[in-house]
Amino acid sequence: MLAAQPRIGRLLTALGVVDRSIDFDALGLAALFEEPAHVGGESGWPARCAADLREARHLVSWFGSREPHFVQRIAALVPDAVVAPSVGAGGEVWRHLLATVGGDADRGLRQPVSAGPTLAAEGRVALQQLGWDSRARLLVVHPGAGSRAKLWSTEGFATVLARVSQLVPGLAILVHRGPADSEAVAALCAALPRRVMVLDEPDLTVLAGILSVATAYVGNDSGISHLAAMLGVPLVVLFTAERNAWRPWAEHVDPQVVSMPALREADIQRAVDSLRAAL
Repeated sequence: MLAAQPRIGRLLTALGVVDRSIDFDALGLAALFEEPAHVGGESGWPARCAADLREARHLVSWFGSREPHFVQRIAALVPDAVVAPSVGAGGEVWRHLLATVGGDADRGLRQPVSAGPTLAAEGRVALQQLGWDSRARLLVVHPGAGSRAKLWSTEGFATVLARVSQLVPGLAILVHRGPADSEAVAALCAALPRRVMVLDEPDLTVLAGILSVATAYVGNDSGISHLAAMLGVPLVVLFTAERNAWRPWAEHVDPQVVSMPALREADIQRAVDSLRAAL
């Protein structure tokens, strides 16, 4: 069972990555951070945690490792619990996370996950509603990211898309806009010489279906890029050198290191060449 944000839990359940998911907030973990006096003594806090947690035989938490009260109380509820930081001390993050669940970084665990026919069909329907001609090759673009430090320049994206469009006649371009991407998407659409499709805050299962039928993908260091990598989409994902530890785990992905905020012609041309090869 996975405890996560509901939209992520639904996605991973639909993809068959987990058997069951639960809303992270429903576990009541906030009680494990409180001082005993605030919860009626040490005997008070277990009752405030969900039964799913109290009945667990094994638990791995990437949350709360810096709080001694939390770690001790988790261990009291689940004696074999592993409470680890979400980021390791150096090295690739995915390798650290895999180690916390007792996994080995073998090739079998690095193979793409199939979206399956149901999600792919839902993705095609959503694309057709946006005006996609299924005969056209589809490039999905994600110009946003969780922080400004991970945003490649609008000019860089616009130039890449303009050049690739000249090299691939009839190319369909879909720009994804997540909850924090409005500014980046608006800037990119305004900079493009042609109209593109915009996918506005879709459910993640719909997005997974769309990515599964995409010909290629280009985007910043973001959760959406990790999803595209997980699904095996041929992609160009743009990282700064200091963020390379967060690279996707998928074996077919080699992040392109770009300069930020400065824009270099060499970065633009490498992205164009990589996308042209994928398309």
